[in-house]
Amino acid sequence: MQVRGAVAVGLMLAVSIGGCSRSGQKEVGVGVAKSALAIHPALIGSAVPPLTLYTPEGRQQELRAVLAQKPTVLVVYKGNWCIYCLKQLADLQKIEPDLLALGYQIVGLSPDLPSELRKTVEKRQLNYTLLSDFQMQAARALGLAYYVDEATRRELERRNVEFVGLSVQPGRMLPVPAVFIVDTRGIIRWQYVNPDYTERVPTGVLLAAARCLAEKK
Repeated sequence: MQVRGAVAVGLMLAVSIGGCSRSGQKEVGVGVAKSALAIHPALIGSAVPPLTLYTPEGRQQELRAVLAQKPTVLVVYKGNWCIYCLKQLADLQKIEPDLLALGYQIVGLSPDLPSELRKTVEKRQLNYTLLSDFQMQAARALGLAYYVDEATRRELERRNVEFVGLSVQPGRMLPVPAVFIVDTRGIIRWQYVNPDYTERVPTGVLLAAARCLAEKK
């Protein structure tokens, strides 16, 4: 089975994911890009680095320990103030039974503070795991972090969006939304990254990729 995805950088610069194909690249994106179009996301074949994130209850959680439990659909999103992100979380909830049947777990990462994550879980009645990356460690390590422009900063301030990533100097940061399929060793086996935050990977494509990788074991 061939499943095709795309890593959209710039105006959908298509980098074929090739479904189950595995890249020999081992590079992991680091630092913060000047804009969403300038990111350098972690590639297929690279490892998710050791990171300490936070649960909705405010407890520290080692990401590697979570990933070691099951193959993981790792979703990076902007926060619970983003309507496109909330729709994506709801769509993931709908296909969670299918992913669980294939042996996967879903883990969502965002710059939301733990208290905001708790609100999201309760309001949206999510069954899967959300972790707080409020210091933008994961976003930077995965090459997804970028500095927001002044207009975006003012809009977020108007909406009272608060997390550490927006006040870190020398600039304010957000992550480009992304979905990775990661094995239990923390190796990225599939990815979809798109600087256009209004576009998210269709659930059918994600399920097909997950199924394809599961069949390759």
